[in-house]
Amino acid sequence: MDRKECTEAILAAKESAGLTFAEIAEKVGRHEVWTTAAILGQAQMDPAEAQALSELLELGPEVTATVQRHPMRGSLDDVVPVDPLLYRFHEINQVYGTTIKALINEKFGEGIMSAIDFELEIDRIEDPKGDRVRIVYNGKFLPYRKW
Repeated sequence: MDRKECTEAILAAKESAGLTFAEIAEKVGRHEVWTTAAILGQAQMDPAEAQALSELLELGPEVTATVQRHPMRGSLDDVVPVDPLLYRFHEINQVYGTTIKALINEKFGEGIMSAIDFELEIDRIEDPKGDRVRIVYNGKFLPYRKW
């Protein structure tokens, strides 16, 4: 079973079971964002996590094995995404990317934010004018070293 087939099987079973990513994450014992990333092929589950996922969704050993393989992170196409939600993140980076870089460099020095030592939170904020999406990136600062 390849990773794409595995993800499709998991998502079909998730829908059939009527479960949310948060409910699956609780059973797996990990954060909702990390678990979703693993289901979508962007993170690697350990044997216990993989077994918990397969048992919850009543999936076979091929799924259990596949989610334990090394992922191909960042496996989206190189072209600008056309899905409107994904495109908005591209647009945000186009408009605010240089501002984010300038402010991080000003506050921390020359370096980058880690995508390895990293956490992500997504919250719904109720608002009478329309609910809002709050996304928090929390990554370790990694200074460039001189040598």
